[in-house]
Parts: sequence; structure tokens; C-alpha cells
Amino acid sequence: MEKNLCDNRIVNKRKGRPGGVIRLYKIMRKTLIVVDMQNDFIDGALGTSEAASIVENVKKKIKEYSENGGEVIFTRDTHYDDYLETNEGKYLPVPHCIEGTKGWEIREGLEVENATYINKNSFGYTGWGDFDLEDVELVGLCTDICVVSNALLIKAIYPEINVTVDSSCCAGVTPERHRAALDTMRSCQVNVI
Repeated sequence: MEKNLCDNRIVNKRKGRPGGVIRLYKIMRKTLIVVDMQNDFIDGALGTSEAASIVENVKKKIKEYSENGGEVIFTRDTHYDDYLETNEGKYLPVPHCIEGTKGWEIREGLEVENATYINKNSFGYTGWGDFDLEDVELVGLCTDICVVSNALLIKAIYPEINVTVDSSCCAGVTPERHRAALDTMRSCQVNVI
């Protein structure tokens, strides 16, 4: 019995005649993590032209995973009305991604059915260990803050899995910081394509 799904089911294949060799194959579940593709990071409070320029690439990547049975997880940078009183707010005094606002929402046209949403209050989500990740690709914003934080957390929790970042689907605060973050991830055995 064979199923062409991106999940962790075991596939049985019989070789030869009845009573022959049975081989088991594990199909790796592929997960796309879409980091903080929110309005405030694209063309809102902290938007950049580089961020706006990756939206169509990210949309194609999400569609590819969705149509091929992959798992899609969206993270949302999530702050509250007291943002300026937080540690981050003291270093970056620009209110952004305030829960329930237009700036907090995922960019229109990117969301797909059956996606998982994670609201995170810091750069990196510390709950990745609660997932059964097997093969991960990350895309999104900002390469040098939240993408690198999540990629390195996942690689630390799951050192034996493939972790990939698609550089054409990411943008940093500046092009120089984008490149520096990609170099950092390469140094930590994250595949950068």
C-alpha cells in the first residue's frame, strides 16, 4: 500500500512474489513556516520596499506547499497596547503588530486552509519542541530578526532535521543585515537557497 502524502505514515511496498521482501519507507512531512508576513512589516509601521518585493515569492511558496500536502504554519509577531513599556519597545519604540489591528494581520492573499497560526511575543517562538518537525523550510520577515531566531531555535531543538531558508522569500531590515543573517544561518548548518 502506498500513499503519496507528505506525512509520517509508513509506506509498505512488496517486492517480488507473495512472501517476498517487505520494505518500509518513511515519508518525511514537510513544513513551511511563514514568519511574520504581517502588514506592519510589509508596508505598515516597519515596512520596507524589500519586504513588499517578496510577497509574490512567498505566495507561490505557500501555494506549492499547500497543493502538495505540506504543512503550513504562520507566525504572527504579537504585541499589545503596552508595547512601548516592554523591553522590545524600549529598544524599538515603534508600536507595531498590535493584536487585532490591520498591521497585525497576515498579508491578504497569503492565508490557506488548514494552516496553523502561532502568536509569538518575541523574536523566536520557544514552543517548537511541541511540534513533530521533520523537514522545515522558513520564509518571511525579517531575515535578521525573527527568521534567523526561529531557524536557529528549530535547528537547536531538532539538530538532525533539514532546516532550509529560502533567501528569495525573505527580507531583512536592510539588505546588508539580510545577507549577514543568511551567513549566520549557513554557519549553523541551516540550508540557505
